This record gives sequence, C-alpha cells and structure tokens, in this order.
Amino acid sequence: MAGGETNLEPAIASWWKSFKDPELDSLIGRAAKANYDLRIAEARVREARALYRIEASRLWPTINAGGAYARQNQSKNQPIIGDLSIPSNVPFENNVYQAGFDASWEIDVFGGTRRAIEAGKAEVTAAEYGRRNVLVTLLGEVARNYVETRGFQRRLEIAHKNLKTQEEALAITQDRFKNGLTSDLDVQQAATLLATTRSVIPLLETSIQASIYRLDVLLGQTPGTLTAELSQQVPIPTIPPEVPVGLPSDLLRRRPDIQQAERRLAASTARIGVATADLFPKFSLTGLAGLESTSASDWFDARSQFWQVGPTMQWRIFSAGRIRANIRVQNARQEQALAAYEKTVLTSFEEVESSLVAYAKEQIRRRSLQDAVKSSQDSLYLANQLYSSGLVGFINVLDAQRSVYLTEDALVQSDKTVTQNLISLYKALGGGWESLEQPPQLAKAQIK
Repeated sequence: MAGGETNLEPAIASWWKSFKDPELDSLIGRAAKANYDLRIAEARVREARALYRIEASRLWPTINAGGAYARQNQSKNQPIIGDLSIPSNVPFENNVYQAGFDASWEIDVFGGTRRAIEAGKAEVTAAEYGRRNVLVTLLGEVARNYVETRGFQRRLEIAHKNLKTQEEALAITQDRFKNGLTSDLDVQQAATLLATTRSVIPLLETSIQASIYRLDVLLGQTPGTLTAELSQQVPIPTIPPEVPVGLPSDLLRRRPDIQQAERRLAASTARIGVATADLFPKFSLTGLAGLESTSASDWFDARSQFWQVGPTMQWRIFSAGRIRANIRVQNARQEQALAAYEKTVLTSFEEVESSLVAYAKEQIRRRSLQDAVKSSQDSLYLANQLYSSGLVGFINVLDAQRSVYLTEDALVQSDKTVTQNLISLYKALGGGWESLEQPPQLAKAQIK
C-alpha cells in the first residue's frame, strides 16, 4: 500500500507507543486514570450491573418479616351471627400482639423474568463496550491534541526563523537605500513582508495554548497545569515505517462501538419476550405464618400460631390493548437497534477506508512539499546572489522569502496531518482499550 499499510495482524493494543514519544505515553496513561468522560462511563457500567442484579433477584422468592402492637376498641353494636348481639361479658377494648413472616414466589412459567435477565445482562455488556469506546476516543483525542501542540510549536519556530531572516533583509535594504543603491519601494516591500509574518505569531501562540488547555481538560486537570511541562519544544511524533491494519472483517470483533450496538440489539430482542409474557397468566406460591394474641403472656403459646400457604394465579383478561401495544413498542425498538447496529458497521468500514486513503495521500503530498521546500530554499539563495549583483530586482528576493516561509509552514502542517491521520486510523481500527486494565471497582464485579 502507498502509505506503508499491510494486511498483517494489527498491533494496535498500545498503538501510541509506536511513536516512541515518552511524553505522549505519559499523557495517555494519566488521561486513562483521570478523564471525566471515562469516569461517567465507568459509573454507567456499575449502574447496568446493579440493574441486572435487580432483574436476577426476581427468580427468587421474596420473604418479609414484621411485627406489630395495637390497642384496639371494638364496636359494641356489631353482631356475632346474623342479628345476635355480642354478650356483655366480652371485652371490647384489648391489646393485639402480632409477629410473623410472609413469602411470595412468582414461578417463571412463560419466561418473562428470564428474558428480562437476558436483557439486563446484554445491557451490562453494552455498557462495558461503551466504556471501551469512550477510552478509544479519549486516547485518540489526547494523541491528536498533543500532535497539534507540537505542530503549532514547530510552525512558531519556523515563523521566528523567517522573521529573523526578513529582519536581516529589511536592514540590508534600508542600508542600501541610504547609500542610494535601491529605492524606497524595496524598503516598504520588505517591511510589509516582515509585518505580515510577525502578525502570524500571536495566532500560533494562541493555538498552542488552546491545544494545551484541551489536553488539561482531557487529563481532568485545571487549564494551565500542563503549560510548563509542554512548553519545551520537541519534534512532532514520527510515524512507524509500516502500519499493520489487518482485514476489514476484524473490525466486527475489535471495535467496541460495533460490539456495543450488537449487545443493545440483543437487549431489545430480549425485551420483546418480556412484553409477550404479559399475555399469559402469572403463577405464584404465597404463604404466611406467625403469632397473634391479645395478651403478651401467651403471645408465644402454640395456640397463638397462624399460617396460610397455597398457589395463586393472576391473569390480566382485559387491559384495553395495552399489552399488545407494548409488544409493538418493543418490536419497533428492536428494529431501531438493528438499524443502528447495521449503520455502525457501515460507518466503521467507511472510517477505516477514509483514514487509509487520507493517510496514504497525505504522505504523497508531504513528499511533494519536501521537494518544494528544497527548491524554494535554492531559489532564495539564487535570488539573493543575483540581487547583490544587481541582476534582478528586490521583488524576486521577497517572492523567494515568502515562498520559503509558506512551503516550510505547509510541510510542518503536512507532517502533523500525516501523524494525525495515522492516529485517526488507529482509532477507526478500534485500538487502544485492550492494553489498559479495567479499574479495580469494575474488575471485581464481572457478570457470570
């Protein structure tokens, strides 16, 4: 391939290490520990696991315990049987002591609970893949902004170098004008070029600070924390000679966003079964047992015991179409999840192919810019020589100086773009999350 890509098994678990930049390695390690988007994703995983346990608990019986004391006064006019009155020697005011247990167990005959558990488990896995997708995006953003910072710093260095050259040219032109060897037009043209180049420097300095501030936020730090650390200029990270990208079909098992979409589809499919189970009756076993007495002295006596046990059946005969409407709702959501999954797969292939093309074509552009830089530097040398000999006008020197600055600046931007395109390719391939361990709080509670 034109850009050095191969179909070998991709080594993208720690792709940032291929740039051999210790500062980049350090930034990525710190971002993986402190980024707020990643913390939010980790909390979503814990939430999904807790919801799964709520659904799983429905397979087991529910047991409640309770106790009560009451002072009661009964009506003296209530009948015992028919119209017979209560004898006058019956106490109407007394104490009631009660304690006992009650239990209920819904038998999952038609699989509604099992399907809800299946959906909950799929949501847990989707949340885990969602966290991994956030991590892949985070690593790409850290690397991209770091390369952006180094690129702006290199462009600022080139601007200062050309500024110095143009200041020297202006000084020479002013001296020649004083000696009557050139016109004031040459001086004004040299001053215009110098001022134009000087006007670029504040923009580059602003861009440097903005990219550093962005890195601060990605690392969960206050903007300005990394300014001193990244102020020293170093080269833009260089790309490796070969980039193994693997086969397109590998994306289906490597990209976390695809796997997240697939698990959401599985959860939506399972919820259709949950809704369908409401069409059928629900069977439960219920029971209660305890002690009840009007006197604390014989509360624990055998005669104070009571109990009840037996099966129950509940069937919603009429609900005005609510159950079937809910089934249609779940079917529509499943169709949405399927379309989202298919779109995610297509988008992933598009991102990889686009990244491959951009990476390869930018390297071709960079080679052309390298030739242009050499030619412009040679042209500037010749223009200075010919101008010193009085064979060409000063406008030729100015054009050559302008050309040198523009081509050198474009080459630096191309160097930055090549590296960023490779980072985008690594991100499109789904690399990065495999090599970083899960946080302890997540690793302790895997769903079996």
